[in-house]
Amino acid sequence: MAKKKLNVAMIGYGFMGRAHSNAYCKVNHFFDLEYQPVLKVACARNAEQIKTFADNWGYESTETDWRKVIERKDVDAIDICTPNNLHKDIAIAAAEAGKMILCEKPLAMNGPEGEEMCKAVEKAGVANTVWYNYRRVPAVTLAKQLIDEGRLGKIFHYRAVFLQDWTISAELPQGGQGLWRLDAAAAGSGVTGDLLAHCIDTAIWLNGSMKDVSAMTETFIKERVHTATGQKQAVGIDDACAFLARFKNGSLATFESTRYARGHKALYTFEINGEHASIQWDLHDLHRLNYFDHRDDSIVRGWRSVHVTDGDMPYMDKWWVPGLQIGYEHSFVHQVADFLDNVAKGKPTAPTFRDALETQHICDAVLKSAKTGSWEQVPS
Repeated sequence: MAKKKLNVAMIGYGFMGRAHSNAYCKVNHFFDLEYQPVLKVACARNAEQIKTFADNWGYESTETDWRKVIERKDVDAIDICTPNNLHKDIAIAAAEAGKMILCEKPLAMNGPEGEEMCKAVEKAGVANTVWYNYRRVPAVTLAKQLIDEGRLGKIFHYRAVFLQDWTISAELPQGGQGLWRLDAAAAGSGVTGDLLAHCIDTAIWLNGSMKDVSAMTETFIKERVHTATGQKQAVGIDDACAFLARFKNGSLATFESTRYARGHKALYTFEINGEHASIQWDLHDLHRLNYFDHRDDSIVRGWRSVHVTDGDMPYMDKWWVPGLQIGYEHSFVHQVADFLDNVAKGKPTAPTFRDALETQHICDAVLKSAKTGSWEQVPS
């Protein structure tokens, strides 16, 4: 049976543009879906660079004005891979034009912007999702399954860290194509919106909503040269953030993120402790889930490393034979597969904009707490 075509416009072409494009290219080779994505147009301000990107990935055309892309009748879905300060305008315009939207994380620069985006997609009734891809790492999805089955029992603790070390040099500038994440005007925040947003989304998906937070942040290098002006100016993003949180289910949490942890390129881990069992996951061994169950006989009780490759584990029946693992890029393939399947069924794909707004509100509360030095409530 011929598949229905879903024409995709990619706005942006950096790291995430590559990850998403790869997912669109691979998804129908492994998943039996009603829809097939078509790489219709790639868009960015630099005509030469976007042409190179488009040719490499097989996009049919290019454009340098995202507004013209949204006006095109031959585009069904807009994939937003731009710096955070452009998310709102593109998403609202796309929604008003009746386009489906897949938006990179975080949803917006802040909660009020995110609320505008939610209202726009809900008013238009268009399919929407945000690329919090770690939900779709099979081991993380398996953790969700075990928690929902009640295997951990009552949850007491959640702890997560996301550590990097790439911004330690004071010679590193801020702003521009590759370093916009260091520019508050483009990113909104530093590690809170970039790294902790991932940790937060995973946490509330696994453990439910948060009640309140208490945070501290630090900007270690106060001034950096801005690529746009060539002049030193104040750095407005947070280089490091640590916060405490209370979940509505009564559990306590600690979160830490920094780009100043020498020796760590992308150390993302979480651990959850319940009355019966504990779970631990590490991005460096993303195909494994560590599991401890106190109900085991004492003579064999201990942490076990579950190799998440069998066909009865989440998503793994679509890939190789048991024992052969998959990697980071497959989490994006899984999100595209779920999105296309849900479009065919008329169902939402989590996290929707509304789901991702909860993470945005938590990020806002964390940044506010770091300024006030007080516990801050997370808006409902």
